[in-house]
This record gives sequence, structure tokens and C-alpha cells, in this order.
Amino acid sequence: MLFNSYEFIFLFLPIVLIGFFLIGGKGHHRIAISWLVAASLFFYGWWNPAYLGLMLFSILFNYGVGVFLCNVTNHNALKRYMLIIGVVVNLSVLGYFKYFNFFIENINNIANTNINFQQVILPLAISFFTFQQIAYLVDAFRGKTKEYNFLHYCLFVTFFPQLIAGPIVHHKEMLPQFAIDAVYKLNHKNIAIGLTIFILGLFKKVVLADGISVYSTAVFDAAEIGVLMTFFEAWGGALAYTFQLYFDFSGYSDMAVGIAIMFNIYLPFNFNSPYKATSIIDFWRRWHMTLSRFLKDYLYIPLGGSKKGKARRYVNIMLTMVLGGLWHGAGWTFVFWGALHGFYLILNHAWREIFGVKVKNKVGSFFAWVATFFAVVFAWVPFRAETIDGAMNLLGSMVGLNGLSLPVSLSGKVGFAGGWLESMGVVFHGMFVNGVFGNHFSGVAWIVVLGFIATTFFNTQEIMLFKKTIKNSASGQNLKYIWRPTKVWAIFSVVLLILSILNLSSVSEFLYFQF
Repeated sequence: MLFNSYEFIFLFLPIVLIGFFLIGGKGHHRIAISWLVAASLFFYGWWNPAYLGLMLFSILFNYGVGVFLCNVTNHNALKRYMLIIGVVVNLSVLGYFKYFNFFIENINNIANTNINFQQVILPLAISFFTFQQIAYLVDAFRGKTKEYNFLHYCLFVTFFPQLIAGPIVHHKEMLPQFAIDAVYKLNHKNIAIGLTIFILGLFKKVVLADGISVYSTAVFDAAEIGVLMTFFEAWGGALAYTFQLYFDFSGYSDMAVGIAIMFNIYLPFNFNSPYKATSIIDFWRRWHMTLSRFLKDYLYIPLGGSKKGKARRYVNIMLTMVLGGLWHGAGWTFVFWGALHGFYLILNHAWREIFGVKVKNKVGSFFAWVATFFAVVFAWVPFRAETIDGAMNLLGSMVGLNGLSLPVSLSGKVGFAGGWLESMGVVFHGMFVNGVFGNHFSGVAWIVVLGFIATTFFNTQEIMLFKKTIKNSASGQNLKYIWRPTKVWAIFSVVLLILSILNLSSVSEFLYFQF
């Protein structure tokens, strides 16, 4: 079941909301939690009921290990062994379902063998709920958490708004909320706030992300079959995917946060205008923030972080980003993407050590933003490509290896420079000669409009004035953009909802569901 589907919006969500508050409002908190857990399991099983067993095993196993780690205080060696067992079991399950096919494929390629196994189907959301529970076990070992009610733990893992694609929530952000009486009582303001955020996210997904997707898909599909695209076609496809991915994933994350608020539960925001970043370090503080936090706290710092010298720090950065790339998917393209961002981060840290952190003027900030943005766009190519060959084909066009094709109308206007330009690989056959970018006028318009929104507009948490996430967002200059329960905002939200509903006829999955 998708957030962007009729059955979810008009049946599942209202029924679950009404049931939760009818039960919880009468003081039956355990039954209300049970209702929400059952609804979340139903939501998960909608795709493939067979994997409900895997989900339940993961919950029971990790809860049991967590209880043990919380209760054992004097046997540090035993606690460490149990933590290792818990982490190994989680990673083994994840490794089998997510990486077994990739492993066998590479064995066959390297050893020139023909090992045949039945394809292992990837269970939905396995990366998200596995990482979430590994963090819980590590914190239980460190004494940062306590033994929680089993029903509360089940809801922590299965809570349907964030189950499939995050945010990756921390136990201390979720579990204490379930013990608050106010959570079980209908809050009209939270319904209004949550519904507004949900509508903003739905509009991002079904209108903006799905609207521009046709331009990115055509270009990347052409790259996979070896089409040599022009410089502008390649960049058009890469930029289209850049904005498609952002509005798709941030749209899902907004919907998750909005739905949770309707239940009086607060999830962390996952995005903070990442395409406004002026460095790669800044980008990773703004993009998929809960994953960045996990990688930092449970991988980078345990590897030694920056405490063991510069060389080791750079090695740790690269390892963290490569493993972060592999977390997204079993493929060399994801390794490539992770390594590329690791390289970016190393350069960024080295630059700061030499020249300092702050850019002292607006011109410098602008060029820092340009460099960061186009580095990110460049890296999205292997992230989206299905194969290394497809990625290299597109990247080659983006750096001009296939020459530069300009509009035909310019061919007679360059005078004596024509011969020199041709010798440099410049031709006048047109900017979009292969036709893979579709209607390039509308495609460019989509890129310009979405680029303007992503780089200049206030983001969701700024609009909704979540002070815990955004500091100083209520300055006098932008107060008029802040959400309020007014008729104007109600009308605006209804218009966005209608536009979104009209686009539900072509339902598409969220890009991050594959991870």
C-alpha cells in the first residue's frame, strides 16, 4: 500500500486514525497500541504477507537481545558477546536478502562459473528496520536505553508512517512518546498540522517528482543501451533525476512526519534544503539526515572518527561512505556513488584544514554553492544508473567526451571561428538531437521551476515553524509564509490536495522503496 494511493488516503489512514483515538480516548492505551501495531503489520503485509514472518522474527530476536543487554550489568564480556551475536544475526539476515544475488553474480563473473540459485527477493524496508534495531542494541549495550514495554517496542519498529523508507528513528525519539497520555487523545491542531504536512509531501511526490520523472527515465534508459547523448541531453537527464529524487524522497518523508503528527507522535525531519548547501559536509547535514546521523554515530565514530590522526580520519570517511553506498543497494554503482562522496568529503575536510571553514563573502558563497550542487548532480548519475557502463556513458557525455552539439541556428553566425570550434569537437547539429529528452522545452522548464523551488523556497519545517529543527526561522521577513490555521492556508492546502488527487491515476512507487 502506497501513501499516494486511493486506498491509503481514503480508507486505511482514516480507519486507523479513528480506531486509535476511539480506543485511546477511553483510556485503553495498550489496546490502542495493539491496534496501531496490527494496522502497521497489515500495512507491511499488503505487499507480500510472506515477509511478515521475517519482520516478527526480527522484532522478537532484537527485543530479547535488548532485554538481556539492559539487565546484565556486571558481566561486560558476556554483554559484548551478546551484542556481537545480535549485530551479526541482523547483518546476516540483511546480507542474505539484500546482497546474496550480488555476491553470486560477482563470483560467477570473477571465477567464470555458472552457479545458479533461485533469486532472493528483497523484503521491503529491511535496511531501515534492521539499522533501527542495531542502533537500539548498541545503545542498550552502552547503557543509553532501558528495557521497554514489548508492545511499545513493536510499535517503535513497525510504526507504518516511517516503516518503509524512514526516517530512521532513534529509540529515545519514539518510545518515550508512547507513555504520554496526550498521545491517545484527539488533538485537532495536530490533525491540521499533520494533514498540511502530508498534503505538501503528497504534492511533492505525485505532481513534482512524478512530473519530471519522464525526462530522467528516458535519458538513463538510453545510456544503458549505449546511446551517445549530447552534452545537454546528458545534463538534462542528470538534473531531472536530481530534482526527481529530492522531491520524491522528501515528499515521502514529509508524508511520514505528517501522518505521525496526526497520531500525536513526532518523527525527525529528514531534509533541510540540501540543494542550498555550500559544501559537501553541509550537504550531508541536510540530506537524509537520519541516515547521516546513523552512519556517524554507529559507524564513523566506532571506527575511530577523527581521533586517530588525519590519515585514519580520511580512511574512516571513505569506509563510512562506501558502506553507506552499499546500504542503498547491492551494486557497484552504489559503491561508486559512495566512494565519490567519500572523495568529496575528504577534499572538503582537507580544504577546511588549509583555508578555514567560513566563506567570507557572497561571491565566495555563490561559487561554493555552485561547486557543491554540480558535484552532487554528477554523483547522482552512478546512484541512478543500473550498470557501471551506463553510468560511464552518461558521465562521459556530461564532461564533453562526445563533443558539444549546439543549435543549428548558430552555425552561420560564428564566422571564422567555425573551423576552430569544429576542431575542438563543437558541432551545430542541435542540443537534443537524439530525442531521448522528450519535449526538451517542457523538460527544461521542469528543471528550472523545480530547481528554483528547491534552492530558494522555504522548506517544510520552516513553513511549519518547527523550532527544534530550524533556528530563527520566524524572522520578521518570512513570518507571512509561516503556517497558521487560517482560511487562506486551508484553501491553499485543499488546492494542493485536489491537484495531487487528480494525479493519483498514475500511481508510482517511491524511489527509496528499493533500498
